[in-house]
Amino acid sequence: MSPQNSTPRYTVPGLSTREGGRMIELLTMRLHSLNDLALTLKHIHWNVTGPHFIAVHEMLDPQTLAVRDMADATAERISALGGVPRGTAGTLVAERTWDDYSVDRADAIAHLGALDLVYTGIIEDHRKAAAKAGSVDPVTEDLLIEHLRSLEQFQWFVRAHLENSSGALITADAGSETQAAAASGPSRTAPAKKTAGTKRATKKTVSAKRAR
Repeated sequence: MSPQNSTPRYTVPGLSTREGGRMIELLTMRLHSLNDLALTLKHIHWNVTGPHFIAVHEMLDPQTLAVRDMADATAERISALGGVPRGTAGTLVAERTWDDYSVDRADAIAHLGALDLVYTGIIEDHRKAAAKAGSVDPVTEDLLIEHLRSLEQFQWFVRAHLENSSGALITADAGSETQAAAASGPSRTAPAKKTAGTKRATKKTVSAKRAR
């Protein structure tokens, strides 16, 4: 289900209400994605196991707090544009275009393999949203670029655990979170050969993407 596309009664100076509505629609999906990411990070925080438990467990809390702040800034921008930020679980589930995170209790590095795909999808769609906002509203574009700086840094922290001795990602052949977890877990038998990142699986498409 796509987000409600309603033109606000008023918006920020310099934008038409139609342009404000476009930004509200764009930011609504970014809000859903960030809220979902914060929940996913906490889920992983609670369910990591193995010798890397404490390092990963403690690494994820600052990321969770930062992502929650991003969601808050996104919601407040929607309000400033004249929209209504909807942060309820029901709205998130109804409007998102991806499935729930698919790994439960597992080795910490296996979780990081799956989380890498989550970050890839979010970052790619944040970049697309920033590009769309740039031609309409540079303030919204700036907000998304600010988020990207932190999101890409967080993915770097995750990927530092996933490089093999040749510098390639051990999850590079994975096409889903469960595959990435299997490639990263303690039972893996060989490193992946490809170096291109992959995205998480979604409800609506074979290639994994976060909502746009």
